[in-house]
Amino acid sequence: MKIKKVAPWLVFIIRVLTVPSFAQDLGFNKEDRERLIRLEVALKVFMGKTDKGFAELREDMNKRFEQVDKRFEQMMTFLWILSGIFTSFAIAIIDFAYWDRRTIIKRLRIKP
Repeated sequence: MKIKKVAPWLVFIIRVLTVPSFAQDLGFNKEDRERLIRLEVALKVFMGKTDKGFAELREDMNKRFEQVDKRFEQMMTFLWILSGIFTSFAIAIIDFAYWDRRTIIKRLRIKP
């Protein structure tokens, strides 16, 4: 029975305490507008800094790629030089072997 007597008072107290929270003006006011303007300005500054940072990063990356391209070109030139040297050695060794065999065969033909 006590619950039946306390329940209406409890409901009344809860409604009295919650009504002021609903009484606030939830519309868009001047303070909200100023807050949005400040937020927009801060966002523009942030975007400007971010764009500047990305531009600097892009420039650094382009410089690095140019360095890598230059180094790659140097390596390819060096490989062409090495292949030329080894080809020359191979041709020289084959020519020497051919000359040596030909000379030995000529001497053998002359001696008998």
